[in-house]
Amino acid sequence: MKFNPKKVAFGRHETFSLRYSWLTKAYQEVVKDTGVFDADDATVRLGVGKNMVNAIRYWAQATQIIEKVEDGYKPTSLGHFIFDEKEGHDPYLEDEATIWLLHWQMASNPEVATCSYWLFNRYHKPEFTTAEATEALADFLKQQAGAKYSKNTLKNDTVVTLRMYSDVRPKAKQVSDEFLDAPFTALKLLSMLPDGKTHKVQIGEQEHLPVEIVAYAVASLFNATQQKSLAIEDLMYGKSDYPAPGAVFCLTESAFLYKLEQLKQRKNNAFDFRETAGVNQLYKVQDTTLDPMIYLQDYYAQRNFYGVAA
Repeated sequence: MKFNPKKVAFGRHETFSLRYSWLTKAYQEVVKDTGVFDADDATVRLGVGKNMVNAIRYWAQATQIIEKVEDGYKPTSLGHFIFDEKEGHDPYLEDEATIWLLHWQMASNPEVATCSYWLFNRYHKPEFTTAEATEALADFLKQQAGAKYSKNTLKNDTVVTLRMYSDVRPKAKQVSDEFLDAPFTALKLLSMLPDGKTHKVQIGEQEHLPVEIVAYAVASLFNATQQKSLAIEDLMYGKSDYPAPGAVFCLTESAFLYKLEQLKQRKNNAFDFRETAGVNQLYKVQDTTLDPMIYLQDYYAQRNFYGVAA
């Protein structure tokens, strides 16, 4: 979760954006065989070409659905929670909350999804072109990692990342399965200005973002930092090398504070606001490790309850 300039990754997606079915496929096949991605018949099992096999493996790691083990890959606990055949809560990504969750998983994973982490946590320009973003990413890496990376590689990563989130629709004759099958476009975090070149970050209230997903992100951050309190400014803008929920979810300051206020009103609340030395802080109520999964369980249990009631 913390950015480490010595551990960054680019170009592993083979220029293919994430598609809806890929994470489900990755989970299902890894459950059957931890070595599926290196198997001779991987293309047959996954039903895609060789380059897409690599892309599926990459995106499943980027969203932290699977993880590397000695003999291949295995599902993470979150992977089981979402995609398990019998007990998975959203195996086909039908709930937008799951898309928000996967967005957080990727944007808080700088070691594997470096470009996504950088775009949402460290690049705070409200409007930019692809060329400007690519140049800024190169400058960031030069300053932080003291190394130069291929401009072409960085450009490809930037293009793929922006394409995954942008609401720009290709011309009628150019509509592709990749565009129609892109889950993160549903979040509407990026839009294209009329000039057809400039991307605009859609900072807003994000009314469709469940507070439980924000709670999951905040709890994960407390665990990663091992702190008893976190500055609201850091949670909003990511002043440190850790991801910032406010920035990742493209929330306005008032909307982010409202989400945090909602957390305080929950039963068995784990958070509190306080001002220390003139700095607004979010504190853990109890000096114990938080379990982020509790918030996901609450959300999906509530969703299922109302779904049955309807």
